[in-house]
Amino acid sequence: MLSLGPLALTAPWVLLAAAALPVLWWLMRATPPAPRRLGFPAIQLLFGLRAEQHASVHTPWWLILLRLVIAALVILGLAGPLLYPDATGRGEGPLVLVVDDTWAAAPTWDDRRAVLLDLADRLEREGRPVLLLPTAAPAPDAVARAPEPMVATEAATALRALGPKPWGKDLTAALARLEPALPERGGALWMHDGLDAPGTRALTERLQALGRLEVRRAGPGRSPLILRPPAPGAATPTVTVERPAGDPLPERALTVRALDAEGRVALAVAAALPAGAAATEVPLEVPAELAADLRRLDIADHAGAGAVALLGDGWRRRPVGLVSEAPAGRAPVPLLDEAHYIRQALAPVADLREGPPGALLQRELSVLLMTDGARPDADAVAALVDWVRRGGTLVRFAGPRLEPLDPALLPVRLRPGERAMGGALSWTAPGTLAPFPADGPFAGLAPPADVAVARQVLAEPSPDLAARTWARLADGTPLVTGAPLERGRVVLVHVTADPRWSSLAMSGLFVDMLRRLIETSRGVDGAAAATAEGGALAPHRVLDGVGRLADPPPGTRPLPAALVADPRVDPAHPPGLYGPAGQRHAHNLGAALETPRLLGRLPSGVVDARLDTAVAERDLKPVLLTAALVLALVDLVVALVLRGLLGRPPGTGTPRAARTAAASGAVLLALALAAPIPGLAQTQTGTGTGAGGETSMDPLALAGALETRLAWVETGNGETDRVSAAGLRTLTTVLARRTSAELAEPVAVDVARDPLAVFPLLYWPVTPGQAPVDRRARGRVNDYLRTGGMILLDVHPGGDPATTLAGVDIPPLAALPEDHVLTRSFYLLDRFPGRTDGQTVWVEADPSTHDGVASVIVGGHDWAGAWATDATGQALFATVPGGNRQREMAYRFGINVVLYALTGNYKGDQVHLPAIMERLTN
Repeated sequence: MLSLGPLALTAPWVLLAAAALPVLWWLMRATPPAPRRLGFPAIQLLFGLRAEQHASVHTPWWLILLRLVIAALVILGLAGPLLYPDATGRGEGPLVLVVDDTWAAAPTWDDRRAVLLDLADRLEREGRPVLLLPTAAPAPDAVARAPEPMVATEAATALRALGPKPWGKDLTAALARLEPALPERGGALWMHDGLDAPGTRALTERLQALGRLEVRRAGPGRSPLILRPPAPGAATPTVTVERPAGDPLPERALTVRALDAEGRVALAVAAALPAGAAATEVPLEVPAELAADLRRLDIADHAGAGAVALLGDGWRRRPVGLVSEAPAGRAPVPLLDEAHYIRQALAPVADLREGPPGALLQRELSVLLMTDGARPDADAVAALVDWVRRGGTLVRFAGPRLEPLDPALLPVRLRPGERAMGGALSWTAPGTLAPFPADGPFAGLAPPADVAVARQVLAEPSPDLAARTWARLADGTPLVTGAPLERGRVVLVHVTADPRWSSLAMSGLFVDMLRRLIETSRGVDGAAAATAEGGALAPHRVLDGVGRLADPPPGTRPLPAALVADPRVDPAHPPGLYGPAGQRHAHNLGAALETPRLLGRLPSGVVDARLDTAVAERDLKPVLLTAALVLALVDLVVALVLRGLLGRPPGTGTPRAARTAAASGAVLLALALAAPIPGLAQTQTGTGTGAGGETSMDPLALAGALETRLAWVETGNGETDRVSAAGLRTLTTVLARRTSAELAEPVAVDVARDPLAVFPLLYWPVTPGQAPVDRRARGRVNDYLRTGGMILLDVHPGGDPATTLAGVDIPPLAALPEDHVLTRSFYLLDRFPGRTDGQTVWVEADPSTHDGVASVIVGGHDWAGAWATDATGQALFATVPGGNRQREMAYRFGINVVLYALTGNYKGDQVHLPAIMERLTN
């Protein structure tokens, strides 16, 4: 490449052809023009004879100059001229491409890939090899290999296949892989995820030693967000949205969504990260009937595993029953009532219900707890045994009044009486807790040293006692035992539920143990309760880098109990769902991440570029070759004129005609060259009249005139406008898939300012409190309706179209009849639902003034809400009550409306089809 200031030539050797220009000048000067043809009737021999001798003349100088310019433009164009060439792809030696393919890069991954592929194209032009180095921590079974040089086309293929990983980066390991393959010189580009990490300085210094180092990262306000999952069992689930430390902290609007198992949006809560705040809490008021079905929380339109919180089987508040016996004749004293401590422990994690067993078992329960004072009758005991056999979990507490009730309702055989420790007549001290078994339900919990047991009931020795012991004292005697009973299980706590026998009920361990028993229960869905072998949970489904659930990749390991209590995400344990059915544990990246920090200032000499910085380089080859083609056409016209094949007869002003043709060609060339080169200059356009009375073209009008597209009316409500935009974008995509109508990207319009006539359909949501249209807007809307435009009015609850459109000439309306063209413009429809269903759709009663096409359609079904999806294709809102079938009908209605607006009433002639066919066959 040859650089000449802001101009560079990728093939400078082509300029050698310019040496032939003098030869072309000489050849064109020596070539006379074509001989003129003169009429030669015989009579002319007698008149006007002259003894003049004619000689050939040279080619006109301006024609020679024109042809030399054509040749020069072709030579310059083939030399590959570049204006303001980008320095990233320039240089010698391999270019090292370091790519942070981490969870933090996922929200801007498409932009990153576009920049890298554009760079690969320039490297292919330069003929430079590429060393590609991803920095995400490698998979457990991956073999560490040094990157090998590859040609730019191979690098482009590898970049297209590269995607973000749902974990962080390991720069130390990346540098170790890169070191053996580092060239002596070249340069490097680091596509940075924006977060600081150990090893950043070492890798930066090593890359900078190669030559030019450019670091590209997302700009302010585009840093990745972290969604912290809610605490299990909270009455009102509350998530925390957090951004990295060091962010400039501008205000950021966001939407937190709750989705069910089928991916439908059950709840969407608009929130914002206030300016200057690093985090914000978002409460989720989830209806009780939907809470059990939720499986995922995420941030809408923000890709990445860090913005997703999966919900396992233990997150939600499960229904738990409590059977206790209150003292006869008086209300229980809280601190003396053993059920009081159970209530306090379960209040944050369960939906506690109290009563006799018969009444409690009439409703669905996950766990049933019984104190030693409970005395159910024989029928209730039989119902309890049957309930446990069908999959229930019964937890009993020992005490001085403990009765067997039924042998099946105890996990082990008990000795008579109880064991006392630490009393005045005892030689022993109160017992302390031993560590919990690694294969039991309490694995990972740490027993506190201050929990003491003064009394307990003892189990009879048996061969299976050790297997049924889930917690024991330091002397080996059981504290908690459990045994299966067909599909259910029975659990016995060998002390009371109050402080009479031990201090367990007054410790935090009591809460954690009860929570584990509830989490590992069958739950109301009837899933089998099980504990993974060895205390580890097998992977079920895991998240990829952009936040989508997929099958576990090779190398994924079972999740040990230690990572359940203290989450940590790595390539062996990616975020996802672990464990068997009914005991799914959500391993979330948001729960495992510490607050990350943005990368600070780069060392001197490193080029710090933004991800969205436009490349200033412009290829002038198309411009120069286009100009040469225009001038070649001009030369052809001039040649035809000089030969007398165009214009006036020979000898009657032909040179002037040629000069006129040349001048016209010069004007065309000037217009072609005056066309703005993208990125070379920004032309400000707008409506209005400037000096001289020339009206500039509005860019929105130009966009609507050049390509057919839909438009929505801005309401001033940010959430409503966002839903309208998402809905029309999705509808445009569905139209292209199902019909031949390929529309461009929809746009927003301001009816008081923007041109409306270029849009075939306006979607106008009417929201509560929406301001009425002003006088100018009324006139523009009336003109739009009179000239054939169509408006789809979607009235939201509380919206008043009569107030919002006051003064607009809305024609008389009638309920949409069954035989209306709108019901069959593409699909045959008899209902027109959106996000809701059941209301009447109104159309213009007499559309005869508009060629039989209704200009206004009015409804209140929130069609945009039903159409709207996010960037991953997931629906933004649930459709009630019809679910996915109702959403499909909403799409069909949208397609019918658009095709009705585009094609008019041609389907209305179908009613005459039988008569037409009959006449044709006669």
